[in-house]
Amino acid sequence: MQRWTNWAGTATATPSALVTPRDTEEAAAAIRAAARDGGTVRPLGTGHSFSGIGSPDTGCALDLSHWSGIVQADPHSGLVKVRAGTPLSRLNAELDGLSLAMANLGDIDRQTIAGAISTGTHGTGARLGGLATQVEELELLLADGTERRCSAEENPELFAAARVGLGALGVITTVTLRCVPAFALVADERPVRLDDVLDRFDQLTTDNDHVEFYWFPHASNTLVKRNNRLPAEESPRPLHPLRHFLEYEVVENRLFGTICRLGRAIPASVRPLNRLCASTWSARSYSDRSHRVFTTQRTVRFVESEYAVPREALRDVLGELRAAVGRLADPVMFPVEVRVAAADDVWLSTAYQRPSAYIAIHQFQGMPHRRWFDVFEDIVGAAGGRPHWGKMHRLDASSLRERYPRFDDFRRVRTEVDPDGVFRNRYLDRVLGPCG
Repeated sequence: MQRWTNWAGTATATPSALVTPRDTEEAAAAIRAAARDGGTVRPLGTGHSFSGIGSPDTGCALDLSHWSGIVQADPHSGLVKVRAGTPLSRLNAELDGLSLAMANLGDIDRQTIAGAISTGTHGTGARLGGLATQVEELELLLADGTERRCSAEENPELFAAARVGLGALGVITTVTLRCVPAFALVADERPVRLDDVLDRFDQLTTDNDHVEFYWFPHASNTLVKRNNRLPAEESPRPLHPLRHFLEYEVVENRLFGTICRLGRAIPASVRPLNRLCASTWSARSYSDRSHRVFTTQRTVRFVESEYAVPREALRDVLGELRAAVGRLADPVMFPVEVRVAAADDVWLSTAYQRPSAYIAIHQFQGMPHRRWFDVFEDIVGAAGGRPHWGKMHRLDASSLRERYPRFDDFRRVRTEVDPDGVFRNRYLDRVLGPCG
């Protein structure tokens, strides 16, 4: 069997079998066969998680690449049923063709819709939740091969667990989303000093639909991105295609990739390169269809850890990170990203019952990162941080139980639908504990 690896190269596996089902009957047969033989099954998305959550380990890998596209849509209600293996990039394009859109998105569109919701993928916006909060109904294949539908009204506990289900409860077959009428966003991006951003961050998140900022750890400047809805009667004014190519493809991918490789080859250059990169940030403003503003193409590979902390803890956490990064033996090439989300009611959502600030740290692929990630986890852990399930972290079930009020409820539902651990892998063994 061919070796599997994720996008970042942080997880690899050699599954015992690869099944590419074309319908639920074929997938159910593979699940029943694995259960009968005491094996395991993991669905394969695009491998964009940095943690081992998507790894098939030595079990059966289900390639869901044929499960793609919208099944049905009602433009009046905004309800759209989509196959679980649909990449967000395809979903966004198909929704746009129906004059619909997702209310909020992250900045990457390579993931499948099932993978995105199952790992707790989110965008930014103080009044908006993660992608899982846009889900109205799910259909899953359970460990016995039967299909189960769940929503707030039908099997509500399974629904509360499965919206961010880590792939631990079954194989999602379809996702029904509540979409909104298509809209355009006005994007405003400009450099601001970190202290100034933190001084008025609450006001920024109140006054704007979507706010995030990037900060190079060895510099004092940030790039603040504000996205707001364009009035329906106004026409979008996208960047000229040449400028878009130069700024996003040439500068943010090719040139930045070259700078990162230089920093990897000559570590002593990283700190001045950080300051150089931060000093070259410039202002730009444009408007375009929402998904074209939310998402960007990323070709420079990196490793990432991200935690959600209570909104009120953000300034203190960043202050500690700022002090800690100066003491690192190995400098950090990649910027820190900060976003926000509203509280929600999804059991394993990182924003469960609390408005959250998300802090994501990165390092260029192939550069030392362990000490930086450990320091980060110590700081955010002291603030009650919850790790993004699809990104690198060191926590186990005993630690996570303390941070998620409904953790044991999730484990109970998992035992009910998968008592023998057909959908387990090493990552789930660590973060959820044993089945049963």
